Amino acid sequence: MNAGTAAEALAARFLAERGLSIVERNYRCRGGEIDIVARDGTTVVFVEVRMRRSRAFGGPGESITAAKRRRLRLAAEHYLARLPREPACRFDAILLDALALERIEWLRAIDL
Repeated sequence: MNAGTAAEALAARFLAERGLSIVERNYRCRGGEIDIVARDGTTVVFVEVRMRRSRAFGGPGESITAAKRRRLRLAAEHYLARLPREPACRFDAILLDALALERIEWLRAIDL
């Protein structure tokens, strides 16, 4: 299992332990990908998982660039278009430090 897959598995377990239901992992469409799609009650939650091995170029939160945000929005729109009606939704981020995986930062309702 590579580091990215392990980070996503850790994030999914973390969210499930906090009551979210994991619906899908690695949802892909042309032009975008969402690491985790979950449900928090009736809200669909699109989760971006970011891990950095070093802080030389900033922390994991800084790696969510404008281009990455556009791709997340595109993938979320594609996912929602498949549903019979559009539910409430939000974007969250799980930020991990590769040197201390027990330190998980959960950012809810990030602004895209």
